[in-house]
Amino acid sequence: MSSSPPSARGDIGRRVATRRKQLGLSRQDVALRAAAAPGYIEYVEEHSSAAPGIGFLLRLANALETTVGELTGGTEDLPAGLTRAAPQAQMVELDESESWTLLGDHGVGRVALVGGDGPVVLPLNYQVLDGEVVFSTAEHSPLAAADGTDIAFEADHIDDAFSRGWSVLLVGSVHAVADEEAARRLRAAAYSTPWAGEGREHVMVLSPRRVTGRRIVVPGAPGDDG
Repeated sequence: MSSSPPSARGDIGRRVATRRKQLGLSRQDVALRAAAAPGYIEYVEEHSSAAPGIGFLLRLANALETTVGELTGGTEDLPAGLTRAAPQAQMVELDESESWTLLGDHGVGRVALVGGDGPVVLPLNYQVLDGEVVFSTAEHSPLAAADGTDIAFEADHIDDAFSRGWSVLLVGSVHAVADEEAARRLRAAAYSTPWAGEGREHVMVLSPRRVTGRRIVVPGAPGDDG
């Protein structure tokens, strides 16, 4: 009988492959770090029934510079930031170019706006196109009602394994795309339809006038110059 945690029996392969690619590692690299056969790394990544034992999971998490909880999905329903602060951590400001690079061309972020009942913060999928941020929302949503007003948009990433992360903040005017053909093209260009499901065909575009970002740097952590 396997001694792996119950949550390890689900989607561990996808999590391992995703983390490995984030680090730019090959399966051979991970195998060397984890003292395992490359074929077993391949097996774990490609077979949903794979249920490695806790000893291997500990080595694999160390090889991938993360935690067993992250690999097995044991933290997926918990808020980020459960670990303690890293020693000698530093907050650094990001320039506009770095901020756009971190946003990438799509992802999930949050908009902050003032709705009918006061301030509202809403998570949503976004797409970056030509220096603007595109959202699809419901026709009568708080975001749709914010047409022509200033809003804030924030996206971030938290690395619990090293108590570090980054955040990017955009502030500017948001407007609805009134031309249906233009809206259709923007929806077609999106990497994904909204995770929240159907009924979100109303396209909004944020034109930022201010772009700022911050990163927590941890000396000695992979990728941080300290």
